[in-house]
Formats: sequence, structure tokens, C-alpha cells
Amino acid sequence: MAEALNLAIIVVALLALYYLLKGRPKAPPLPARPGGGSYTPVPEGEPVRHWSDDGRFDVEVLGESRYRDTVLQLAGDHGDGPADARHQAILLPDDANPYEDKAVAVFVSGLMVGYLAPKDALVFRQLLAREDIAGQLTSCDAAIRGGGLWQGKRLAYSIWLDLDLKG
Repeated sequence: MAEALNLAIIVVALLALYYLLKGRPKAPPLPARPGGGSYTPVPEGEPVRHWSDDGRFDVEVLGESRYRDTVLQLAGDHGDGPADARHQAILLPDDANPYEDKAVAVFVSGLMVGYLAPKDALVFRQLLAREDIAGQLTSCDAAIRGGGLWQGKRLAYSIWLDLDLKG
């Protein structure tokens, strides 16, 4: 009798668990990842200001590994040594970004290469607001560095911006 009661309890528990898992509402699907090609912001117009931090290049662009082929192209031919290619960067406050509501997209020579780090994006947006140019395109100089050969392998590239976010 005790075994039958235990078996009945187990069956009821399993049915309840099945009902809870099967009947719960489904979460909406996540949007496709930006690196997958489904989302890329498009800068429109000309930059309203060019920033400079006197050639310090202290602000790193994140996510450039998703744009590896583009960065490789922009780095140019630099042989076995590291690259130090200079370009103009366009900074686009990306309000439509599905992952970060305060994102700032970075384009180098017209090509998407990544984003500012979230904390840098917040500081940058505050700077835009102080200058009364919130939401507008601006530019700065960019340096593509790295990519030298080490033990027969090409090292990663990084992109640095000549942008003063320390205030």
C-alpha cells in the first residue's frame, strides 16, 4: 500500500512538473547578433565635430574581432611587424542597438569596426550633450595596431581612438 502511494505521489509530481514546464509562456526570441550581419547601423550625414586628444589614442574599440576581415583590410600591408595604420573614425550614437541602449558605433574609413565600451559610451554621450550635439555624428583619428607575427602566428589587431573621455 505504501509503495502504491509513493508511486502515485511520484506520478502526480511528474505530471505537475510537466504541466508547469510545458504550459509556461515562451520568451520572445532574441534578435540576431550584430556580428551575424542582421544589424548594422548606418551613419548618415557628415560629422559635426572632430575630436582630438593630442595623439594619445587611449580609447579602445570593442568587438573588432567580429569585423576581423574589415580590420585586416584597414591595417594594410605591414609585413611581419605590427601595424600602426591611421584612419579617420566616425562615432555614431546608436539608439536602435538591440543590446545596448546607449551604444556608440565606430566606423573607420566608412566601415563598421566595433563599439565603444559601455562605460566609455556613457561618458561620450554625456560629452555630446554638454557640447549640445547629442545624437549627432562626430569624428576622431583612429589607429589600427597589432597584427605582427609571433612564433609564426599573426597576433590580434586592436583599434584605438584619439578621444579624450577623461574630461
